[in-house]
Amino acid sequence: MPPSTLSVALVGLGVALASMTLLWVVSLLREDTSIVDPFWGPGFAIVTVAYLFADGRFVDRGLLTLVLVTAWAGRLGYHLLKRNLQEGEDARYAKWRAEAGASWPLRSLFTVFWLQALLLWGVSMPLLGSVRSTDPLGPLDVLGTIVFLVGLTIESLADLHLARFKADPANKGQVFDSGLWRYSRHPNYFGEFVLWWGLYLVAAAGGAYWTIVGALLISFLLLRVSGVTLLERSLTETKPQYAEYVRRTSAFVLWPPKD
Repeated sequence: MPPSTLSVALVGLGVALASMTLLWVVSLLREDTSIVDPFWGPGFAIVTVAYLFADGRFVDRGLLTLVLVTAWAGRLGYHLLKRNLQEGEDARYAKWRAEAGASWPLRSLFTVFWLQALLLWGVSMPLLGSVRSTDPLGPLDVLGTIVFLVGLTIESLADLHLARFKADPANKGQVFDSGLWRYSRHPNYFGEFVLWWGLYLVAAAGGAYWTIVGALLISFLLLRVSGVTLLERSLTETKPQYAEYVRRTSAFVLWPPKD
């Protein structure tokens, strides 16, 4: 008899917390809290593996989900790790570290690492739903996979375009408005939004409609918390020309720019 969905979910939560705690120890040794960012993608692959082994049945939908998530996690993790190694600790974390002083090591465990573990676990509900489903693969799985791949392509191209722009010293302090960034101020976040809804469609294909909570959570995070809203505030303050970019360019969805 297979374990309950709750017990499998709790295994995933335990793995997420344990992984983030270990990463926290590494962050103390490196004095770099922002190493948590490259782990965001790979963390989902790790939790999916935990779900698969806790469930023990290794169903087709769960294995398909693992392949999709691993492809996204590997690319995003590499991209963010490379940026972290080149640029050092992110300015946000450096500011929080300076403000907190000696209390930052312990505070970061709760406010950064364990918080992200909980968010990762909440967002991962579609992955859990797919792992638990024994229904055969069908047309909705195909649609979900296509939507996922579209999102992955958008996110990958957006990150590639921006990385090339930043690599040129002549562009320092300038606003990038070419490639996909001509059609959205945050095409990378839009791509991630799309791919997570693709993963939800795969879960829904197996009857796990309730896992929409994960897709809604990542949508909220991207649009209102750590994604668009936070970055927009920073860019508006540091780049005067950003206001004109805002006027003519869609905030999120890819859309033709205004004249």
